[in-house]
Amino acid sequence: MKKIIFALLYALALEANAQVTDTVKRKPEDNVAATPDTAKRLYSKPGTFIVPAILVGYGALSFVAPVRNIDYYLKMRVERSDPNYSSKIDDYLQIAPAVLVYGLNLAGYEGKNRFVDRTALITLSAGILTVTDGLKYLAHRTRPYGTDPLSFPSGHTGAAFLCAEFLAQEYSDKSPLYGVLGYTLATTTGIMRVYGRAHWFSDCVAGAGFGILSTKVAYLVYPIIRNALTHKDKHGRSTMVIPTYQDGVPGLSFAMQL
Repeated sequence: MKKIIFALLYALALEANAQVTDTVKRKPEDNVAATPDTAKRLYSKPGTFIVPAILVGYGALSFVAPVRNIDYYLKMRVERSDPNYSSKIDDYLQIAPAVLVYGLNLAGYEGKNRFVDRTALITLSAGILTVTDGLKYLAHRTRPYGTDPLSFPSGHTGAAFLCAEFLAQEYSDKSPLYGVLGYTLATTTGIMRVYGRAHWFSDCVAGAGFGILSTKVAYLVYPIIRNALTHKDKHGRSTMVIPTYQDGVPGLSFAMQL
C-alpha cells in the first residue's frame, strides 16, 4: 500500500520538480539595486504553472464521486496495511527544505537571493498560502479520523511543497538535485499525512498544488513590490521598507534618506 501512495504522490512531485530548471530564469542586467540586498528580477513561463494547477484541479474534482472514491479506496488500504501507524515527524519535515536553504547560506553556500529578500520571499509565500486556509471552512470536509471538518486542503503538505519550491528557486541554478531533494521531502510529508489519517489523498494533492503556486507567485510579484517600496524620489533620496524580526515579533522597518 505504501508503494501505491508513494508512487502516486511521487510521480506528481517529479512532474512539478521537472519544471524547476525552466521555471525561473534571471537576466544579469535585471537587478533591483536600491539596497545591498538585491532581489533578482524574475520571470516564469506560463507553462510552468500547469502542473500545480492540475494538482489543485484534481483536489477540486475530488468532491465528485468518481474521484472521491479514490480517497475512500486508499484510506481502506492504509487501514489494512498500517492500522497502528502514528508519527509526528511530518510536523518537522514540512519545513526541512526551508531550513536547508538557511543552513546552506550559513555554511557559505549562497543561493539566488540574500537574507533580507530571501526572508521576505518565503514570508510572502506563506502569506499567500495562508489565504487558502479559508477553503478549509468552505469545503467543510471531515478528516479521515473524523475529529474536525477542516481536512481540505492539507496545510502540512502545502507548507512542505511551498518550502520545496523555495529551495528549488534558490538553488536550482547550482544543481537540480536540490529541487529533487526538496520535493522528495515534501512528497514524504504528504504520504505521512495520508498514513496518519490526518488527510485524504486528494487533500494532499491539492495542498501540494497550492504550496507550489504560492511560492511561484511570490517570486513573480516580490520584485514588483520591492521596487515599489524601495526607490528614489524625485529629489534622489532613497526610501526603503524591509521586514524585521525582533524578540519574536515580526514587523516592517521604514528608512528614508534625508
